[in-house]
Amino acid sequence: MIQQSSSQFDLIIIGAGINGAGIARDAARRGLKVLMLDKGDVCSGTSSWSTRLIHGGLRYLEYGEFGLVRESLRERETLLRIAPHLVRPLPLVVPIYKHSSRGPLTMRAGMLAYDVLSAGKSLPRHKMLSRSQALEQLPGLNPDGLKGAAEYYDAQVEFAERLVVENALAAISHGASVITHARVDRFLFDGNAVRGVEFVNEIAGERHVASGSLVINAAGPWVDRVLGKNANAPRLIGGTKGSHIIVAPFPSAPLKAIYVEAQADRRPFFIIPWNSNYLIGTTDLRYDGDLDRIQIEQTEIEYLLRETNLLLPEARLKPDNILYSYAGVRPLPYTDDKAERSITRRHFIQPHPRFGNLFSIVGGKLTTYRSLAEEAVDLVFEKLGRTSPDCVTATEPLVEINPALVSPNGFGNATLSSKTMERLKQIYGGRANEILKVAADDPSLGEVFDGETGAIAAEVVYSFRHEFAQTLADCLLRRTMVGLNSSLGVGADEAAAQICQKHLGWSEDRGQGEVRSYREFIERFRV
Repeated sequence: MIQQSSSQFDLIIIGAGINGAGIARDAARRGLKVLMLDKGDVCSGTSSWSTRLIHGGLRYLEYGEFGLVRESLRERETLLRIAPHLVRPLPLVVPIYKHSSRGPLTMRAGMLAYDVLSAGKSLPRHKMLSRSQALEQLPGLNPDGLKGAAEYYDAQVEFAERLVVENALAAISHGASVITHARVDRFLFDGNAVRGVEFVNEIAGERHVASGSLVINAAGPWVDRVLGKNANAPRLIGGTKGSHIIVAPFPSAPLKAIYVEAQADRRPFFIIPWNSNYLIGTTDLRYDGDLDRIQIEQTEIEYLLRETNLLLPEARLKPDNILYSYAGVRPLPYTDDKAERSITRRHFIQPHPRFGNLFSIVGGKLTTYRSLAEEAVDLVFEKLGRTSPDCVTATEPLVEINPALVSPNGFGNATLSSKTMERLKQIYGGRANEILKVAADDPSLGEVFDGETGAIAAEVVYSFRHEFAQTLADCLLRRTMVGLNSSLGVGADEAAAQICQKHLGWSEDRGQGEVRSYREFIERFRV
């Protein structure tokens, strides 16, 4: 039986990645009635498989995309202000070798342009380093042919998943409806307009219909799949695949991030301290495979290891050193006549050629999601014929900044460690106090369930009760972030399931089934 929603929404958003969640937050904050749907969880697609940088796009300068760089640098500053617990400054060093396609003068010119385009920034200006200074900063660098380096700052969002979750929670706090694990099967039409969507709640196994005045397809790489089944639009997405590997600290591992040109193909890649380990990537390959199971290929593993070992000879990384990998597809504009690296990273809000109230988001990146959302919501108000309130997302913090945490005492015999307290602040910001209140209700909820991260049981309970997690994967991979520890959360998954059985009423069968499903899912990250 199909259940008809009694609500008429101003805006229905398909896709709960960073763009969809950003649009939902802005639209709800400006007073629109919003429904956001995703066939998986929030941030269960492309947004979670990036290099986790909030950056201006230094390399976009050589393609003349000065507007994109300026926008990105402005938005980087905005995110440093509104979500400082998630977005933090990151120093990067760019080694310059004799074989590099960009010599010291070209690199210095690019760095000067980067500084000029980010006038008024809070981060330090660039510095050019001599050969000896570069080796002092990064003693593990291959000295052969090294001419010097450039050092500059961008920013890192260690857990992009939390950035998306916070945008979704902000949308909910302003009245938006967010339904995850809800697959949109078809549009509902009335002449030359879309009047709603039919979707399946895959957790409950129920089919629903929702009506809306406008629909935004923010499904990322799945944009064409959504349109192809329902609205027969021209192809919009020509995605490229990016893969990363995660390794433990290794001999000569850098204390700062490295941004370097690969010797094999001149494509820039990163070696970045991340989550107590190292993130190495990314690749950039055309992709037309299964979007629901994207995995790193052997050739990509060999490429990333080889290039890292060429740059840092003492590393001697082998496949056995890889803790896990991840891969995703960038939802870039479709083109068949450009090299992958030269395809624009700008975003487009593409109207459907027939249905005037259906729009698709093409392209975009983590850094510029907020400005994309502002542009999209301005368009929604224009199409609705309403006067738009001012957009405040550039100044309003996502959550309380620099909270004074309540005393960690008062949990029976448990006292929270400084590691756990620091973790709570860095991952949850102002929500850390809400988790501490949950922990205060029961001494067992203050106990650590994952020794590597210091995560406590209250985080699991909080993710289901207050952050709309539906599955163990939602909890571990996109709420508590325990699933991105060195073992992909194996072991912690069983502990989390037991917490759910004790505090959320899960049956033993459900707990075991959730662990099985979780482990089946994370197999795609193995190499």
